[in-house]
Amino acid sequence: MQKIKTVLRLAGLGLSQRQIALSCQVGQATVSDYLRMAAAAGIKWPDVADWDEDRLRASLAPASIPAPNWRKAGDPDYTEIRRELQTHKHLTLQLLWQEYREHRPDGYGYSRYCGLYRSWLKRQDVVLRHEHRAGEKLFVDYAGDTIPVHDPATGEVRAAAIFVAVLGASSYTNAEAT
Repeated sequence: MQKIKTVLRLAGLGLSQRQIALSCQVGQATVSDYLRMAAAAGIKWPDVADWDEDRLRASLAPASIPAPNWRKAGDPDYTEIRRELQTHKHLTLQLLWQEYREHRPDGYGYSRYCGLYRSWLKRQDVVLRHEHRAGEKLFVDYAGDTIPVHDPATGEVRAAAIFVAVLGASSYTNAEAT
């Protein structure tokens, strides 16, 4: 509502909503909303020329109506979701969502469930960025479970672990089955 007086003044001069929006650097929908609120309150430009912002705001929206609660009842327990994902190696967010929907059939859909969890998770994690000089560090580890490797000549099956090495500065990655 910072530019409401300017919008009303320009509308009083006969400019189009598009011209007003470009002049005030606001969206055309915002201009339309301001003019609609002013018309509903019976306010015109010459009357409000000497009003301050608070008085104008109070006249346009005398009682703010609280927004309806758009969240469905019963948000998932995000702390429990995180604990479960960290505890069980092969558990996925989709499996947890399916369990959630079994208990709450009218609950969130999968994409909303994941979005809410990820936004909660962003607020929980503290990230410390490390800057690495080129060639200074190499990070190595074995990743995940072993995988079966089949010898095509003999048909023998052996387990192979995945060795991963990552350069710190460039994030160049090398992975090899050993």
